[in-house]
Amino acid sequence: MELSTAIELARQALVLATQLGLPILLSLLVISLLVGLFQTMTQVQEQTLSVVVKLIAGAVILVWLLPWMTGRIVEYTRALFERIPENIGMLM
Repeated sequence: MELSTAIELARQALVLATQLGLPILLSLLVISLLVGLFQTMTQVQEQTLSVVVKLIAGAVILVWLLPWMTGRIVEYTRALFERIPENIGMLM
């Protein structure tokens, strides 16, 4: 395998990881801001409230996005396996 091929595969993996993680992180960021705003307005400074809300919201978002995430990972893996003959051919 050539160095450029390895770099391209690593770049694709990093892009995929970013695409999979970004929706969850952004939605949890928005939820954290909303919970913090709610706590500030009501002067409720209970830390377990924010943690429990974020955990539940994160689990719901993850379950909701899981089919899409699985599809993206399967596409990437399938593309990797399809490139195996090309990469073996480069070695010979």
